[in-house]
Amino acid sequence: MTNYRRDRTAGATWFFTVAIADRKTDLLIREIDRLRAAVRQVREDWPFHIDAWVVLPDHMHALWTLPRDDHDFSTRWRLIKSAFSRGLPPLEPISPSRANSTFSRYVRQRIYGANWGAGMEVHEKFGE
Repeated sequence: MTNYRRDRTAGATWFFTVAIADRKTDLLIREIDRLRAAVRQVREDWPFHIDAWVVLPDHMHALWTLPRDDHDFSTRWRLIKSAFSRGLPPLEPISPSRANSTFSRYVRQRIYGANWGAGMEVHEKFGE
């Protein structure tokens, strides 16, 4: 995982460029109401001031000022991206082999529960 170096100056003004993975799409302007709703929703719990914001078909630029005692812009972006993408139709095609993987098939056939293996404790020693 990438280890970004981030400035943690509370109350700072930040400039961001955020791009959609598929640079040939017009998703951001086509779903502008969804984007606006996501930003509104996040600002209710994680306030910030929007100094400027430009939305283009495949990317956007934003200038934010965070509250005086706060530097956490990454949580705000994570929540905005999550709220925006939730409910969008899936864009990635799923191959038949991925859709019919063995575990998924066994869950559908009720051989395994969907949370099979969750919470299992292992009491073996492995090379210790």
